Amino acid sequence: MQPHSGTKQCSIESLSPVRRGGASQRELPLKAPVFNVQKFSLDDGPGIRTVVFLKGCPLRCAWCANPESQLAYSQLEWDGRSCKGCGCCAAASQAVTLAFDEGGLPQVTVDHVCLAAEKRQPQVAEACVWGAMSLVGAERSVDEVVAQCLQDQAFYEQSGGGVTFSGGEALLWPDFVRQAARRLHAQGVSCAMETTGYAAPEVFEQVLDAMDILLFDVKHWDEAAHKAGTGVGLGLIKDNLRRACASGAQVLCRTPVIPGFNIDPSLSASAVAATAEGLAAHILDAWQAAGRSNTEKPRLQLLPFHQFGENKYKLLGRDYGMEGVAQLSVKDVEPLAEALRERGVDAFV
Repeated sequence: MQPHSGTKQCSIESLSPVRRGGASQRELPLKAPVFNVQKFSLDDGPGIRTVVFLKGCPLRCAWCANPESQLAYSQLEWDGRSCKGCGCCAAASQAVTLAFDEGGLPQVTVDHVCLAAEKRQPQVAEACVWGAMSLVGAERSVDEVVAQCLQDQAFYEQSGGGVTFSGGEALLWPDFVRQAARRLHAQGVSCAMETTGYAAPEVFEQVLDAMDILLFDVKHWDEAAHKAGTGVGLGLIKDNLRRACASGAQVLCRTPVIPGFNIDPSLSASAVAATAEGLAAHILDAWQAAGRSNTEKPRLQLLPFHQFGENKYKLLGRDYGMEGVAQLSVKDVEPLAEALRERGVDAFV
């Protein structure tokens, strides 16, 4: 099989609903690419929850723990430890190439964009009899997802839990998320959404109205730094954070603490103080601009940087930009939480 010639014109933009102005505003079918439905989660809102992970994200954070969530269509992961070099995957699609390194070990390269354009991801995964190729993400209907989530309704009722829509960025699929949330609400199930807030205002408001709880990411508070680290600006995010605070939903802001991005790697007292000053000002500004009570403090969860997603980049054939960066512990981040509490933010790790 000859390697893919590259003559086919494939682009991420032609396959993804991501647009420069934020999440897509066009109506979409009530199906969406889901890459995981995780049951019994305790970290994505109160109580026992089922988390629906949707593919597609307009941000490109170097520390992303779920790189398989970034593109808005199914992908393939290749695990070289199981590959026998038979070439069945390359025979199934011109977007897959097989070569051998100097030591004779197989090396498979996947052009994810062109493979998605061919719509042959399932066939390539099935062609691998050794289990080296895995399909990540599949189109799921609202009916399918809601039915799966309702399987654990008794646990939600006992624990005060519910369903959380996550990603990627769930706002890329507003009709899907809104319809699923309405169906779940009709059964008495609480709904939450984890979001970057990067979406057109009308899209954000439509989905916000269907949510009881919002877990809102605040990654940085400086425009230039945020754009350098995530690929997008802060304008839409700041505006939507104010909208979230002004809504009737419970709002929990969350900030990943990333050495070299939003905190100095030294974690010195001065670095912690500077980070706390900027972050507190950002959160309090949104809180006060939304007219929230002065007696009610905004809540902020700090998420210590970890390396849990490193191997996923290898499986996708991508470089990992945070290699060698030290992980942070709860103990490392607690001084930042304390500094934020001193500035009027109810922060915790």
